[in-house]
Parts: sequence; C-alpha cells; structure tokens
Amino acid sequence: MVETTFAIIKPDVVSEKKTGRLIDVIERNGFTITSMRKILIDKDEAEKLYSAHQEKPFFDELVTFISSGPAIVMALKKENAIRDWRRLMGDTNPAIAAEGTIRKQFGIDIKSNAVHGSDTRTTAEFELNLFSLI
Repeated sequence: MVETTFAIIKPDVVSEKKTGRLIDVIERNGFTITSMRKILIDKDEAEKLYSAHQEKPFFDELVTFISSGPAIVMALKKENAIRDWRRLMGDTNPAIAAEGTIRKQFGIDIKSNAVHGSDTRTTAEFELNLFSLI
C-alpha cells in the first residue's frame, strides 16, 4: 500500500551540512519527497510533536534539541512508507543501530540521532498536519 509518512532531518545533521547526503540516502531507498521545508521548529510545535513523551524525564531535552536550530521537515511517499522509513532510520541509539541505517551513518548519540519519523498512520497524519505538509 502506498502511503505518506513524516520525517525530520534534525538540527545536528543540518548544522553539520550533511543534509544533501542524507536526502540522497532517502531517495536511493525508493522514497519520493512530496514536500520539504527548512524551518526552525518553535517550542510549541516541538511540545506537540513529542507530546507522547510528555511525562518522560527526557521530554524537555527533546523539545530543546529539536528547536535548537534549523531542521528539514518532509513528507515521504512510497509503498509501506512508515515501516520502511522506520527500518531505514535504525535504532534510536546510533551506537547499536544496524549498519547502513541513517542513524548509524549520521547519528552522534541518542539525542543527536539525525532523524525523526512517524511510527503509525495516525501519528504520520498528525505530524504532517502539524507542519502543514499535506
């Protein structure tokens, strides 16, 4: 089933000027970027984005990091986009992420792990709407 998912190239990759290399990985893995913008995610948007983690001790750190500098928000389309994007991203911790995954290639640590992606269709729809990508 062809579907659209939401993705963010996080501030760590953007500040290191590795955005083009990461986009190349996305496209070589069969995703079509249907919408893309470079933005500064404000605190309100960041809190909404990570609302599922609001009660967790790392919530404030997530919000602070994602709003710390420019990021690239994208809508990615392909067959099984949500599942395939999650696989391509790799484990949240780049140290244990599988070889060939984005987080293994571009991530620094659990906080600076290069990318974000929706985990369900409901989440994808919410996040795509939050950033006006659909």
